[in-house]
Amino acid sequence: MKVEHDPIDELSRALDQTGAIISRVRPDQATLPTPCTSWDVRALVQHVVQDVRHFTVTASGGMWNRSDAEDIGDDWTGTYREAADSLIATWRREGVVGRMVKLPFGTVPADWCVSQEIADFVVHGWDVAKATRQSTDLDPELGQMALDWARQNLGPQFRRNEESGSSFGPEVPVPETAPIYDRLAAFFGRNPD
Repeated sequence: MKVEHDPIDELSRALDQTGAIISRVRPDQATLPTPCTSWDVRALVQHVVQDVRHFTVTASGGMWNRSDAEDIGDDWTGTYREAADSLIATWRREGVVGRMVKLPFGTVPADWCVSQEIADFVVHGWDVAKATRQSTDLDPELGQMALDWARQNLGPQFRRNEESGSSFGPEVPVPETAPIYDRLAAFFGRNPD
C-alpha cells in the first residue's frame, strides 16, 4: 500500500531544515560569499525570507510586489520563522488539492507551487550551510524531491545566459553516484566542492 505524502508537511520540513541552518549562522558570517555568487550570506538570507513572504502572498491568491519586501533586521531566525509559519498557515487555510494558483507566467496547480517552494528552500538552505561551513549532509528525501522537481521543470531556457538574466547557471557535471545534495547543487549551477 502506497503512503500518500502531505505536500504541506513536506514543505514544513523544508522550511524547518532551512530555518535550523539560518539559526546557526553567526553574526561574523554575514558577509561571507555564498554559492549564489551575487549574494553574501546576509543578502541570501534576506532573499530566502522574501521568497517565503512572496510565496505566502501567491498561496493566498495575491500578487507579490517587490516593493512589499522588508529587511530582515537583526533577528534573522525570528523573522524567518514568522514568515515560514505564515506560509504554512496560509497553505493549510487555502488548501492544495485540486486548486490552481495564478503566477506572473500563468496559472499552475497548487501542488506544483508547493514543490517549487520545497526546491527553493532546500537549495538555498544548502547554499547557506555551504557558505557558513555547516554540514551539508541534509535530509536526503527533501534533496531528492527538490532534484526531481528541478529536473522536470528547469529547462535550458531558465539557465543564465546573456538574454535570460536567470539566476541558475549551467549545470555543473558531477557523477550520478555523488551525494544527493551535491547533485542538487550541481543541477542548480553550483559547484558542490
